[in-house]
Amino acid sequence: MVSNKGMQAENHTDSRLTELEIKASFAEDLLEQLDKIIVRQQQQIDALLREVAELKAAPVRDGDITTTRSLRDELPPHF
Repeated sequence: MVSNKGMQAENHTDSRLTELEIKASFAEDLLEQLDKIIVRQQQQIDALLREVAELKAAPVRDGDITTTRSLRDELPPHF
């Protein structure tokens, strides 16, 4: 026969274990969500890098002369 004190300790341990399992489950869900966000952001970064590379490589027509576009040569309007 289990004493009353032993039963209380067992119930306390069970409740602590249940709380830890719940926290672990939430942490696992959060980790999956963050992983999806990171994958999506990496895809966006890759798309932006491709777009910047295409813009750098695109020739610019100045009248009849075709020149290569350099973003360093272009000054913002406030200069």
